[in-house]
Amino acid sequence: MNTQEKQLGSCPLQLHTGQTLTISLPSNPTTGYRWAVVDAAPSVLRSLGPEVYSPKQSGEVVGSGGESTWRYRVLQAGSGRLLMHYQQPWQTDVAPAQSIDCQLVVQ
Repeated sequence: MNTQEKQLGSCPLQLHTGQTLTISLPSNPTTGYRWAVVDAAPSVLRSLGPEVYSPKQSGEVVGSGGESTWRYRVLQAGSGRLLMHYQQPWQTDVAPAQSIDCQLVVQ
């Protein structure tokens, strides 16, 4: 079983069964903006837990951003879509400030 870890990089992303996919994105929940996972390719990926937020190193200004991280195990061959939006959840009629839309191909 191939258990090497893969970071989200350029898309489309080529993966192999058994890998761990780690997605780390800059985030600042103090502004009300959060990354929302809209589609996480459930036919080929399984979540290894909830989002983990890490603030910047100590000594940074209070309210400064940090990084949100998600981890997924690649389950089986196939394809899927990873779609994430960075937005304020209560503003449903406003386009996201940022989006990640990445095709995944698992061999």
